[in-house]
Amino acid sequence: MSSANGTRSEAAETTETTEVRVAPGESVQAVLATVEPNTVVRLAEGTYEGNLAVTTPGVSIVGAGSGRTVLVPGAVAPSTIPPLHDAPADVVSGIAVHATSDVTIEGLTVRGFSGAGVYVHSCSGVRLRDVESDANRVWGLYLRESGDVAVRRCRAGASQYAGVAFAFCSEADAVVSDSDCSGSAFGVFVDNSSGVRVLRNRCHGNAAGILLLHQTYEGELPGGVRDCLVADNEVSGNTLAAGGDEPDALGAAGPPISGVGIAAIGVERVTVVGNRVHDNRPSGPSVMPGALVLASSADWGGSDAVDNCFEWNVVTGNEPFDALVGTDPSGQRFRNNVVGSSQPEGLFEGQGPQGTV
Repeated sequence: MSSANGTRSEAAETTETTEVRVAPGESVQAVLATVEPNTVVRLAEGTYEGNLAVTTPGVSIVGAGSGRTVLVPGAVAPSTIPPLHDAPADVVSGIAVHATSDVTIEGLTVRGFSGAGVYVHSCSGVRLRDVESDANRVWGLYLRESGDVAVRRCRAGASQYAGVAFAFCSEADAVVSDSDCSGSAFGVFVDNSSGVRVLRNRCHGNAAGILLLHQTYEGELPGGVRDCLVADNEVSGNTLAAGGDEPDALGAAGPPISGVGIAAIGVERVTVVGNRVHDNRPSGPSVMPGALVLASSADWGGSDAVDNCFEWNVVTGNEPFDALVGTDPSGQRFRNNVVGSSQPEGLFEGQGPQGTV
């Protein structure tokens, strides 16, 4: 293990930093337990065992690249970080970041943990770049009660709930961009969070590609989904089935969902623009029988969907409906979309595959 002076890029270009290098077989957590703020912990290519806890501000964990630097389960490091929500008490997340700021995680794979791949709680200024969450049991990249957070050029797959999730981030100022999400109940999940931008992602092979949801949960914080942007995403081939009472099922304890591309439920002032939504087909029952869905969540303790905008989306080749609007369409704006079949019929008349309005 060696140290050298360096300069941290992007977050603080003029701040002098310390760099600590770690090789496979050495303890990353031992380094994190003693580092000062503004330290880059650089992990060489290889496999590292054990979960990590980050509570020091200004720390960067930088690997050699996803698929080259890999973190897998090992001895469990003691931690005072709150337990992962919506999970058994004994699960372990790969990297947990809590009550701190300006943390960067970059260039590594987190694989096979029983909780989340990366769990961010009560933080600001967290950046995830070129991070792969692979087959972490409950969540992939899970950001909760945090703001000024970014997920860029990441991959997240094969989790029980979402690949990338923002939960109860009331003023998130958050972005997930240029990422690939597959094999989970939801590719990207905006859960009672506002100010989230979902940009240029590929969401495929989930039960729902992108889900924005305002719903009240017993014992949880008040929520809402407002002022979000969903733009230029490729949302296709979401055919898995989620929901049900079996504890190990995909999306367990939730309603049955399958074949959904983009769903905005109980949202306000959300803009969905320039997305390509195609080849989404249910393989099981679904409470949302459409690929592009706008609906109220008032019956579930949420709210009506109001003042939302859908423009320049291409929604074709989905089953059973390309678009499903289950709320008052007069309170929304639909313009210049290419949509095949819709429910109610005629809502997108003039915007079908033969032309746009």
